[in-house]
Amino acid sequence: MVNRVLRYVICAVKYFIAFCVLFVAITWLSMLAQPIEGYTVWDVVESTLRSERGMWLMVAAVVLSASYPRFGFLTRRVEGFIEEDKAEVKKAFALTGYRLESEEDGEMRFRAESIVKRFLALFEDEIVVSQYGQWIIIKGNRRQAARVIYRLEMLLEQKRVGEQE
Repeated sequence: MVNRVLRYVICAVKYFIAFCVLFVAITWLSMLAQPIEGYTVWDVVESTLRSERGMWLMVAAVVLSASYPRFGFLTRRVEGFIEEDKAEVKKAFALTGYRLESEEDGEMRFRAESIVKRFLALFEDEIVVSQYGQWIIIKGNRRQAARVIYRLEMLLEQKRVGEQE
């Protein structure tokens, strides 16, 4: 339980830092487009954050980064069996740019192959595949897991159609 809460807090802090970096980058780009004589990017950031609008911006960043770990990850199930459909599971992940990192106790853990993809996901790129009854359970980053699930469902459907013929 403590490990789960700590992981949630770390993830929220990562997203808050990412929002701050994004804010500074946008400010820097706007300073390039329309420079203000005698002011640096840090002067503009400081003056923005001291205003009421800046305070609301920080509140929004805190709320978004605190809620994103809750809504940015999903758990979905796909009908199938890991042992029978292992080739399709691995292929679906490979097509999405993921590699098998570990396989133990009936769980498969996948990570993004590209360091750029891992960095853009703030190193929250792990997707866990497990078995529950007749279902393959997939847990991970919402966007990436949804892509894998789509491909896996297509591959499993192709396999079933091929078996019926």
